[in-house]
Amino acid sequence: MTPSKKTAALLESVLFSSRWLLAPFFFALAISLFVLLIKAGQHIVHLISTSLTSTESEVVLDVLSLIDISLTGSLVVLVIFSGYENFVSRTDPSGEPGWPTWMATIDFSGLKIKLMSSIVAISGIQTLRAFMDIANESDRALSWSIGIHLGFVVSAVLLALSDRISGHSRDATSDH
Repeated sequence: MTPSKKTAALLESVLFSSRWLLAPFFFALAISLFVLLIKAGQHIVHLISTSLTSTESEVVLDVLSLIDISLTGSLVVLVIFSGYENFVSRTDPSGEPGWPTWMATIDFSGLKIKLMSSIVAISGIQTLRAFMDIANESDRALSWSIGIHLGFVVSAVLLALSDRISGHSRDATSDH
């Protein structure tokens, strides 16, 4: 092996091993799930403690907050597992009986579609929350909320179309 091939092989080995630098990022995201759990706990305590004195709209807003936190947590789990699987190392689901089947089979294309779907859902809930609390929202804030949500919707549709056109035509959500 020539010196230049040895150097190239060493460089490739270092670059390939550098993918493990992503692992702490995924661990940090796992810790953020605990923070979301704390926030969900605060919301449920508030919801229960004010349930008898709150209006129906206030209860719906609190429940929408819980849904929003749940969707965000689901998005974090999606990023952790599929990101780790796609960019760091393959996982072996056979040792875990409760392992969801999609975790070991989602490809990068499916990940993009699932991420955008989650972002659109979260954005939709935020927009719904703004309209449920319309008395406390300015027209400008409502307009921005609608515009941002529509931007996410259009982006998701365009991403799905480009994915389909580029040959990734299998439905990434039906088999996972």
